Amino acid sequence: MSDVILLSREGAVATVVLNRPEKLNALTKAMWQRLGEVIAALSSDDTVRCVIVRGAGEKSFSPGNDIAEFATERANKAQAIAYGQAMHGALHALDACRHPLIAQIHGICVGGGVEIASLCDMRICGEGSRFGVPIKNLGLTMAYAEMAPLLRLVGPAVALEMLLEGRVFDAAEAKEKGLVTRVVPDGDVVAEARATAERIADGAPLVARWHKKFARRLLDPRPLSDAEREECFDCFDTEDFRAGYAAFLAKKKPAFKGR
Repeated sequence: MSDVILLSREGAVATVVLNRPEKLNALTKAMWQRLGEVIAALSSDDTVRCVIVRGAGEKSFSPGNDIAEFATERANKAQAIAYGQAMHGALHALDACRHPLIAQIHGICVGGGVEIASLCDMRICGEGSRFGVPIKNLGLTMAYAEMAPLLRLVGPAVALEMLLEGRVFDAAEAKEKGLVTRVVPDGDVVAEARATAERIADGAPLVARWHKKFARRLLDPRPLSDAEREECFDCFDTEDFRAGYAAFLAKKKPAFKGR
């Protein structure tokens, strides 16, 4: 089971791979379970500063859930609820991850692949990438836990367009819809994702985590508390602030420690 999701580290950047290239990285229940475990473990690791999520190979990020598994794992409502628990557990882990997440998208990104990418903070794809959520053709709905990140990312009008039409569209249209952050030539996706991760990792890690937290909190309509407003100034008591400030004055690159 550990082979279906691969994890590697290069410095402070971790790479998580959906590893089923023979099926274009179509997702299984076991993959969802393992993905949730891996992301949760990375989130609790303070030595991590950025996580890249990608599919194995360069043909596909993921086309979504493996239809062949439906007969054994999602043949009825009771089975679908159990499957959904594994799936939604992974989506929650992605949503709750403290570190910046980058979706490195090659080729096909459809259905569950879109759901995973929607929970990343940045999505970098190639010009040949394709996107869509054609689940209407299977007679399936997108559950609340799956729809919420997509709605948050592209808004209700675009999300409904994708779900109602079920159309698969190109990278240029995905960029226009706000579904992806950056489109580059197909051969440059790996380098661009890595360069982006390194730029993130070079920054103060506590600041990256705070910015993720603040951006999410501002989407909540509840009024901010005094404690929440004051938290915005906690950075001034960190070692990283002092190191960054001193490095700026000395015209040197800061060495942040995450403290």
